[in-house]
Amino acid sequence: MAGPASGQAGSKDALARLNEAVGELRALAVQPLLQDAVAALQADDFQRGGDLAIKALEMDERNGFGWYLLAIARERAGDFASSVRCYESALTLIPNHAEVANDMGRLAYRMGLKDTAEKLFLHYLKQHPASHEGANNLACALRDQMRFAEAIEILKPAIAAHPTNALLWNTLGTVVGEEGDPGMSVTFFDEALSHDPAFAKARYNRGNARLVLGDLDGALDDCQTALTSPMSEDERLMMLLSRSTIRLARGEIAAGWEDYEVRLAPAFADVTHFMIDAPRWTPDTELAGKTLLLLGEQGLGDEVMFANIIPDVIAALGPSGKLLIAVEPRLVTLFQRSFPTAEVGAHSTWSVDGHTVRGAPFVGDHGRLDAYAPIASLLRRFRASVAAYPDRPGFLTPDPDRVAWWKTQLPAGPTVGLLWKSLVQAGSRHRFYSPFEQWKPVLAVPGVTFVNLQYGDCAAELEAARADLGIEIWNPPGIDLKQDLDDVAALCCALDLVMGPSNASSCLAGACGAPLWLLSITGSWPLLGTDHYPWYPQARVFRPPTLGQWNPAMQAMAGALTERLSAGTKA
Repeated sequence: MAGPASGQAGSKDALARLNEAVGELRALAVQPLLQDAVAALQADDFQRGGDLAIKALEMDERNGFGWYLLAIARERAGDFASSVRCYESALTLIPNHAEVANDMGRLAYRMGLKDTAEKLFLHYLKQHPASHEGANNLACALRDQMRFAEAIEILKPAIAAHPTNALLWNTLGTVVGEEGDPGMSVTFFDEALSHDPAFAKARYNRGNARLVLGDLDGALDDCQTALTSPMSEDERLMMLLSRSTIRLARGEIAAGWEDYEVRLAPAFADVTHFMIDAPRWTPDTELAGKTLLLLGEQGLGDEVMFANIIPDVIAALGPSGKLLIAVEPRLVTLFQRSFPTAEVGAHSTWSVDGHTVRGAPFVGDHGRLDAYAPIASLLRRFRASVAAYPDRPGFLTPDPDRVAWWKTQLPAGPTVGLLWKSLVQAGSRHRFYSPFEQWKPVLAVPGVTFVNLQYGDCAAELEAARADLGIEIWNPPGIDLKQDLDDVAALCCALDLVMGPSNASSCLAGACGAPLWLLSITGSWPLLGTDHYPWYPQARVFRPPTLGQWNPAMQAMAGALTERLSAGTKA
């Protein structure tokens, strides 16, 4: 949801206050330069503003306002690393000018440093306790650290003091939405829009909440309406990416993949820059006989899921073409086995001045490439409709020797692999995974051995199953479920069934053709508007009636498992 720290470095109000402060420096020789720099920034000429600030600092390197003006100029130019250093110098030299802390907090927030942003926003709010912007920004930083109750406590007095402020109502909506109550969040977004009907972020946020609630038409209408409002380019791109999710969830697949391309726009806040010295693939690029590099992107589960298209790409390249595939290092062995005609290696990812950069060092000479593509971009060509998803039970090949070995190690009788969470729980993702205790109806099904496939620290959940239910979930020996992904794939294929939410391991199971039951939610875009999982056609999907109401889905899953066992069906 869009409820980020509000305001902008160098906003009109902030620059007006800064100009007042600079005007009081009449005795200093740098004062005219500083005022000219402020005027340049007010005219959105950030290059000239920065140059004038540098000239002022050449005359007096201890002038905090010069560092502050340079920080604003460098931030607006996208040079976050330099901007941070300038803000730090300014805050040291003029600690009582709270605008510095607020602007620096916004930059820290934008760079993902939420705990640092929290401290800076708190510093600003202490000096400006009546500032609704300060309260909003601090609440955003707390929300993004999943400290929802604290965020609400910051917002309550601010809303009491500013009851018609749409920004505060919007942020309150994002807090309760992230906490897991989309219905209540809609109420607060409605309140924000009642005070400011043109508030695009509130309308966009209401659309996202409606998507989770299953109102796909309302979600698209809100997103479309929000996009008609004036906004910054990065906000517009964020909303277009949200529209891609809504369109995919509605089954508008071709349009959804077109919108999804905005993730690669340079102005998109979370853009990944691909350091490949070759032309980027476009839908009109001829593939036959060419050498193409595909790069995995998004999360590990998405890398696996998007690999659904690789057999089609290899066929399109033809016998005289060549495919190179850059994937997460843990996937290299599995992909090499699955696509023996392709050259497979690991991609590398760096953070450079707050920006994500990805390359493929194994490629060596980029001159041998005709084109490269982030793997999801080719979905526009190969998966533009549900009918384009092939009815094949798998597209990755597990190690057959390890599959056979695991079958000798598993306990006798029906075996079911169990997953229940993702280790990536940032933002609202935690809402989409049922608490472990909700699995009780499934775990209570007799006659089956549950096998732990959950990577990460899950000792507490395994002990809870043992202590509360008397269920011993079998832990496979000698395997790191997070790191040994090739062996995880083999283990999944040795089991009679794998069940859980969509995460990296369940995606591996589905991609390798293992029998799979997925716990999904209403509005989940990978369903592509269907009641099944086109990426893994063998998968059976179970969904709660609304977000958070897991018990009906668990009861249905438990009943289906009982029926399978009664019928003597392992898969």
